[in-house]
Amino acid sequence: MPSYSELAKLYNFKSKNAAYSLANNFVKQDILKRDLKGFLIPGEQFNGIQVFGTVEAGFPAFASEEKGEFLSLDEWLVNDHDATYLLKVSGDSMINAGILEGDYVIVEQTQDFFVGDIVIAEVDNNWTMKYLRIKNNKYYLEAGNDKYPDIYPKGELKIHAVVRSSVRKYETKK
Repeated sequence: MPSYSELAKLYNFKSKNAAYSLANNFVKQDILKRDLKGFLIPGEQFNGIQVFGTVEAGFPAFASEEKGEFLSLDEWLVNDHDATYLLKVSGDSMINAGILEGDYVIVEQTQDFFVGDIVIAEVDNNWTMKYLRIKNNKYYLEAGNDKYPDIYPKGELKIHAVVRSSVRKYETKK
């Protein structure tokens, strides 16, 4: 984002004070926001998608269109930008969790994981994505597909990340 001096120059203001007032107006209108250090950052409409209402996924019902706030998927799905990345899914071992081949999972590198989390793990020098489970005070991995067996580590099990969300893009056929 531009500095107050750059804003003043951009709008042909004679003083930074006028640029400061303009920036404050933009903040009041949610066009701009301030980060934790007070620096100007883009508002939600720059990075977000407008929430337009709700739609019934069960029986058909009247859908109302209500223009709502803007939702930044980044802000909604990412807790820690420095520790978060995407992985493309290969295989069908997590289909019962709603994670399909070709999807992307948003994962966060963390040591704050819990039994039941879907994790990115290194087990016996192989990488996988599975549910983290515990039995007899020992961790093991469980697929989200009944055709795959549970994985009990013979050696070491390292949890590297927790899956926070999955993303799927639907393509139209032409």
